[in-house]
Amino acid sequence: MINKSTYTKLAEELYTDKLIDKASKIELLAFDVDGVLTDGGLYIDHNGNESKRFYAQDGHGIKILQSIDIDIMIISGRYSKCVEERGEELGIQRIIQGSRDKLKSFHEQKINLPKEKLCYVGDDTVDVELLQFCGLSVIVPNANPILNLLNFDWVTPRQGGNGAIRDICDLIYFSKIINA
Repeated sequence: MINKSTYTKLAEELYTDKLIDKASKIELLAFDVDGVLTDGGLYIDHNGNESKRFYAQDGHGIKILQSIDIDIMIISGRYSKCVEERGEELGIQRIIQGSRDKLKSFHEQKINLPKEKLCYVGDDTVDVELLQFCGLSVIVPNANPILNLLNFDWVTPRQGGNGAIRDICDLIYFSKIINA
């Protein structure tokens, strides 16, 4: 286990004070699937069965946040049985799929939480409204280049499907440890 002084040193090297401050307020982490939780590839076999590749460290990061009572939500533009299965395996209660208006889908959940306590991670134009609404907006390096023209709080060091969710989980966790 890493002690608090090590977390503090790591955080000082990796994050700005403003980013740590925003992350320390987060109570709900929401994210897209294709391109964020996965690498965005769609694997379809000759029978039409879809599969996705999930990164184990992302799942571990989600479990770490759940252990400190951070709520997790998936908001995906597509429907996939694989997402249901992975979400259930990780104990994610809030899974929205097939959303073409993610901000509307978020509000339909009637979550009574100030936007400063919401972090959203996205990678495409369908994510922009929710990214602009939330208190901590995060994109991945493999995001649609159009998103680079807009102003978001952070770009994860790692690509979607290769540790990006773990990166944001670590940021939130570190910020909570530092500010405890």
